[in-house]
Amino acid sequence: MRFASLGSGSRGNALVVEVKQTRLLLDCGFGIRETALRLSRLELRPEDLSGILITHEHTDHIGGAVKFASRHAIPVWLTHGTFKNHPPAETLPEVRLIDGHSVFQAGDIEVQPFPVPHDAREPVQYVFSNGLRRLGVLTDTGKSTPHIEARLSGCDALVLECNHDPDMLRDGPYPPGLKQRVAGRFGHLDNGAAARLLAELDNSRLQHLIAAHLSEKNNTPELARAALSRVLNCEQEWIGVADQMNGFGWRQVF
Repeated sequence: MRFASLGSGSRGNALVVEVKQTRLLLDCGFGIRETALRLSRLELRPEDLSGILITHEHTDHIGGAVKFASRHAIPVWLTHGTFKNHPPAETLPEVRLIDGHSVFQAGDIEVQPFPVPHDAREPVQYVFSNGLRRLGVLTDTGKSTPHIEARLSGCDALVLECNHDPDMLRDGPYPPGLKQRVAGRFGHLDNGAAARLLAELDNSRLQHLIAAHLSEKNNTPELARAALSRVLNCEQEWIGVADQMNGFGWRQVF
């Protein structure tokens, strides 16, 4: 199994997971041309994708999915709530509605969705497995829950939201209403909340930890790395960061 990010942040998100000949794109928040360009950096073409999975209907996660999937005839998996709350999804060539609690198989990849508290209709995040190794992805959640921690415990690789630093958000340029939304229980994890979540997990198998969905105005990679490294007692440089422009390159899970 290997995985890579096309970009992560409020201006667009997409992540590729590959097992054998199956390649899934998690979210598609970039336009058709931009998605294809970013895939090419990973030496992939749109026709190499087996499907697209959507976490929720916010534009930075689904904004390019309908047009991209329609252009390249790619099936899309999403929850019923996301489907109904994003009317253009009705024009998709192939829709596969999922239950946010039920594991399903997508080619060579076992996919386990799980619900998260976020201000969307029926948001989910995912754990991917090849039968031996597990990759957990968690972004866009306002708080952790015992269910989230149970799903992510024991992963071999983890992509974890570190959206903001509370002090930077408080003193930053966002209007008061947006600050309240971001920091609220249906908003986004700050660095400390992400670290506390990480501390509750079994990390004994962890090969890769990536900080993701960092706010460009309310966080820095250094602050995110520092918070997570204290939990794992590791060098800060060991922790990867998925940035907005470049995401991150292929990471192999052995």
